[in-house]
Amino acid sequence: MELRTPITELLDIRYPIVLAPMGGVSGGALAQAVTAAGGLGLIATGYGDAEWIEHEFDAAGNARVGTGFITWNLARKPELLDLVLAREPAAVMLSFGDPAPFAAKIKGAGAKLICQVQTVRQAREAAQCGADIVVAQGAEAGGHGASRGSFALIPAVADAVRPIPVLAAGGIADGRGLAAALMLGAAGVLVGTRFYATPEALGLDAAKERITQATGDETARTTVFDLVRGHDWPNVYTGRAVRNDFLERWHGHEDELAENIERERERYKRAVREGDAAATVVFAGEAVDLIHELEPAGQIVERIVREALERLAQKPS
Repeated sequence: MELRTPITELLDIRYPIVLAPMGGVSGGALAQAVTAAGGLGLIATGYGDAEWIEHEFDAAGNARVGTGFITWNLARKPELLDLVLAREPAAVMLSFGDPAPFAAKIKGAGAKLICQVQTVRQAREAAQCGADIVVAQGAEAGGHGASRGSFALIPAVADAVRPIPVLAAGGIADGRGLAAALMLGAAGVLVGTRFYATPEALGLDAAKERITQATGDETARTTVFDLVRGHDWPNVYTGRAVRNDFLERWHGHEDELAENIERERERYKRAVREGDAAATVVFAGEAVDLIHELEPAGQIVERIVREALERLAQKPS
């Protein structure tokens, strides 16, 4: 199989599929598996733990991988960028904040700069900063994001930043999603939730199982998990997660949660230790409807490409 686009040429990969750097999920083993299958794996370096980052790069072995930062948090720990660049990543992705302070250093180190955006204005700002690739992330995506839907955002971003290639993100879990993204003007896809449900992914087994059983109707955008974990995200961003007991109890009652935060934080930490997916966050996108079992990451990459090529070869009825 062959599916060449400006993304495959720019990143020197076989298929235009990039692993989303999901915090606590996209470690070295998963990144290595996606790269080995012909895509590009990104290790999540989001909240910034130097020891964890080193360990996961070691776990990726000699695989050609990249990394992804939460930009507003990187601004607090800029030394982590030096740590990552010393590993000679293929690409560095910046999300949720101004990429300008870091763009020159990333590109100067020889890594491709990927900027994830949620609005057309952010896309234009990323282009001005020298982004090599722009990710248009729709609100269907799991984890943190904003409010615009993918179907309209992707072509608008592609038009705004042309000729910079665009990756589509949000609600993509099979070959239909890749084919649709290409038709909308993207040159590839950034895939998260589908790769969460893999043996190579980090995270709770109970969380992976929950993803295979959930429907998109059961997901919601919320801030309660950030509150209980002590992550002070900018107000514009919420996290899409599968509904569970904790979300149902506290969503819409954030002020009450804040008043009881120490007690609830201890309960939350205990639930994490016990692997209780009913009480801890399972970030996942609306595409969970399309995920029914755990599969190796390499199998997923091959199937998405095969399905996309089949769809692209079909004539409309």
